[in-house]
Amino acid sequence: MSDDSPERRPPLATTPPLEVIYCTYRSAELAVRERLAFGSDQAILDAHEQLRQRFPGHEHVLVSTCNRVEVYLAGEAGAVLPSRQDVAAFLASFHGVQVDLFLDDLLRAEGPQAARHLFEVAASVDSMVVGESQIVQQVKAAYELATKGAASGPVMHALFQRALKVAARVRSETSLSEGRLSVASVAVGEFARQIFHNFADKRVLVVGAGEMARETVQYLQNEGARDLVVCNRSPDRAATLAAEIGGRAASFDALSVELSHADIVVAATGASQPVITRATFAAACQRRSRAMLLLDLGAPRDIEPSIVDCGDEVFLYNVDDLQATCEANRRRRAREIARATSIIDEETDRFVADMLHRSTGPIIRELRQSWKDVSDAEVEQLLRRLPHLSDGDRVQIERTIHRIVGKLLHPPLQAIREDAEDSQTLVDAVRRLFGLSS
Repeated sequence: MSDDSPERRPPLATTPPLEVIYCTYRSAELAVRERLAFGSDQAILDAHEQLRQRFPGHEHVLVSTCNRVEVYLAGEAGAVLPSRQDVAAFLASFHGVQVDLFLDDLLRAEGPQAARHLFEVAASVDSMVVGESQIVQQVKAAYELATKGAASGPVMHALFQRALKVAARVRSETSLSEGRLSVASVAVGEFARQIFHNFADKRVLVVGAGEMARETVQYLQNEGARDLVVCNRSPDRAATLAAEIGGRAASFDALSVELSHADIVVAATGASQPVITRATFAAACQRRSRAMLLLDLGAPRDIEPSIVDCGDEVFLYNVDDLQATCEANRRRRAREIARATSIIDEETDRFVADMLHRSTGPIIRELRQSWKDVSDAEVEQLLRRLPHLSDGDRVQIERTIHRIVGKLLHPPLQAIREDAEDSQTLVDAVRRLFGLSS
């Protein structure tokens, strides 16, 4: 599925060229993914603008989450898409990172395999937590941002709309979306419970006010947590989330003070740099003697990893620490994953067939119209020479000529439908043989 060669490959026959260059939690460590992540909508819009300048005439969509960074690209039939190295150069330039630090972590899929990969992502088959519900919304949001940034086109529209339908089918036709199904639920259920058995007397400090922070707090509340503090750079967003969860909003300037009183810290911001540094943490917690759990659910990371050196009772977990638990979850869901995979295979074949139909449709219509014009002209000329024919005879002659034309057209049209996926040469030959426009 991946392509590590530096050469650019020709596009797949008459289907519009399609590819994805990506890294995920499977291929790249968090330290790599966080360097390549697009942490905000504005960063993604800026990236779309740069991609347009680097690769003019191509469609593209960026999907960036804590577990993956993916660049989908498409072009018109016959176009040559950017190589893996081209996209790596863009990522390196945009993020100010050396290519050698992540090139080996980038994978590439093209054509049907690129479509299939997106369908697996949207259906949460490729997620760290199989069946989690957030990813389909992230895929949808990625497409909407690409549309807002004038980066998507007909191919990406068809691809991402189909991906959302695939996700809906998997949710409705399998039980993949049942059980513990998110990074937040696993973080609380697997890690927080290992440190604390009682949450009612623990203070929870939430750094960030997005969906991940909200969801994690909800799971902690389900475990009995009641003392909740929300700290965010935006006071309004902190106040909104605090009101929703029945907690208290705190100024971001008071982060160090709030850290000194917290038992559990949930960090899930969109910051490009850690918001809890070792220096801040050490100053806040130098007099602490009780255990402290920190869940860093951000990518890039929100907490400097070195804070674990500040004490034996400091427990820090990030999204990659969840992987072993998530793999066990995947094994338990093997049967449902197989059912979901079957749906994805079916939808991939259908998508490819639709793309082929779109790409061969114009030449089929042109060939039919060309032969119809010729046969209509010949029939009209013949009937002018035979004015004595009855109306019934004229109709029979017209029908006979049209049947002959239809039978003569059937072999080339069938060949185009069946073989266009494998041979652009066939379509070119048909155009030359029948004098169709190029």
